[in-house]
Amino acid sequence: MADLQSQIEELWTRAAELGPSHTGALVTVTEAITLLDSGEARVAEVDPATDQVVVHQWLKHAILMLFRLRAMETMEVGPFEYADKLPLKQNYAAAGVRVVPGASARWGSFLGSGVICMPSYVNIGARVGAGSMVDTWATVGSCAQIGEQVHLSGGVGIGGVLEPAQAAPVIIEDEVMIGSRCMITQGARVGRGSVVGEGTILNPSIPVIDAESGEELSRGHVPPWCVAVQASRRREFPGGEFFLPCVLVIRRLTEGQRHDKAQLNDILRHHGVSV
Repeated sequence: MADLQSQIEELWTRAAELGPSHTGALVTVTEAITLLDSGEARVAEVDPATDQVVVHQWLKHAILMLFRLRAMETMEVGPFEYADKLPLKQNYAAAGVRVVPGASARWGSFLGSGVICMPSYVNIGARVGAGSMVDTWATVGSCAQIGEQVHLSGGVGIGGVLEPAQAAPVIIEDEVMIGSRCMITQGARVGRGSVVGEGTILNPSIPVIDAESGEELSRGHVPPWCVAVQASRRREFPGGEFFLPCVLVIRRLTEGQRHDKAQLNDILRHHGVSV
């Protein structure tokens, strides 16, 4: 893989020159995208030693060059017609993935065994771990990294971060539940085992605050094993008093605690929200 990486990095130095006529470059880039599609490579991951997100920029470069190297083509899927530069993902049954009609995933995304995709969309470079659910009208943006045993509820928007190449994409760690209509964007991160109440907006400018202490824990990063909900905080401006969004951690969960739906509903109902 190191040799392929060096080839991609060399091509990137002259990316502006590339086009559909550069068949040799397309072969090289296709090899990199195939690694993403099969799950043998991934755009980003959390380093367990440092708990920091590591971004493999060369794979982002490969994705960006792919759009330069492939020409538009018409594709027919049943009664539907598409015009795009990329094909759709294939061989779901062999991968142990269930994809309901109306769902689509682009080639170059990875879906682990046991993933269920209701009518939804998964973009190139994204990774959805084993046993996860992408529920109805949920979107997993380019390069987003979704862990194992995650539930993305209906209408969830997981943003894509393809450019700049060095920027970390959205990271949703294992065993997370994201409530309906949440928007997690711009490289935000949700720690393992957490529950995010419906309608929550999270990005790197949104403060995450502990409800017990009032302490700002981070910006754009929900800690592991907690229940977090959308909230707002009062701020004074020259033009008056306004309320700005924040995310409030209202409960700490025991590590490894399963998401008991009835219990979660009781917690959230107590605070006037739902999941």
